[in-house]
Amino acid sequence: MEFGPPCTFLNFHLVHKISASGVLFSTVLKCLLQKMSFKKDLVHLCRPYYIVNLILTFSYIFCKRTPVLCTYIFGIEECELDERETEILFFLLIVVMIRTRKAGSTSMINYLSASFVYTNLANLILWFYADFIMGILFGIVFVVTAFFLPEPTYSGPDKVVYFRGVTGLEEELNRDKKVVWLVAFYTVWNPACVNFAPTFAELSVKYCLDNFKFGKVDIGRYPDAAKKYRINDSSLSKQLPTLILFKEGQEVLRRPTVDSKSKTLKFPFTEENIRGAFDVKNIFDNCKLALKNKKVQGRIKSD
Repeated sequence: MEFGPPCTFLNFHLVHKISASGVLFSTVLKCLLQKMSFKKDLVHLCRPYYIVNLILTFSYIFCKRTPVLCTYIFGIEECELDERETEILFFLLIVVMIRTRKAGSTSMINYLSASFVYTNLANLILWFYADFIMGILFGIVFVVTAFFLPEPTYSGPDKVVYFRGVTGLEEELNRDKKVVWLVAFYTVWNPACVNFAPTFAELSVKYCLDNFKFGKVDIGRYPDAAKKYRINDSSLSKQLPTLILFKEGQEVLRRPTVDSKSKTLKFPFTEENIRGAFDVKNIFDNCKLALKNKKVQGRIKSD
């Protein structure tokens, strides 16, 4: 995940000169707008999970910066963040940026989902710092939300075949070698794999043909597949997910790749990157043409 200039530099010497809340809001807003595809992401943002967590995320700053609420809750007239609160907020911003980058976040929704735990924990600290009772109340709301409002999973259409380990995959690869397969190796617990699921599903809907198919293998459940295709499935692995293209039953391309020093080369799993790296559009066109020619030949033989 790449960030623009507002996300790559924080001048800590300005902390005492500028209102910290203003800096935080503007920085976060610019980061999110850079990642946002409005049509899709705005629809997702209307779900209760995101609405409630966004309210919790900005609850402390909103209450502290709104005069009426500030005076009522905190019992002070000067509604400004003090030095300790400012430090907590800037530290939170840095942690969120680092963690979402490691999680492989490629959209605003992924960015938010990966950051909610850290923003809510920071708010919990801030509320306890300001008032013990308010901290307890926020903690209760936080726990209840976590239990009763889990993160929504992808529930849209897909044309993905799920294989049960190496045996199922190899049987399918050898059954008809004229079929091109794009197979994702994933685990259910890895954040990058979770973020990748909607992208892969949408690709399958757009490009799936009788001779160009999409598949998935859960290597957390079937570790034999990870061993067969040399994929590190540990909790610290940078090879999750791994996407492999098979032609004539053989692997021809994969992402991410490993260099000569056994270092995994980073590959952002966006739809554009996948289409470009695997030449998906040309494969689709060639497979579609092959199907058309097959139908024509079938008609000629029948005549």
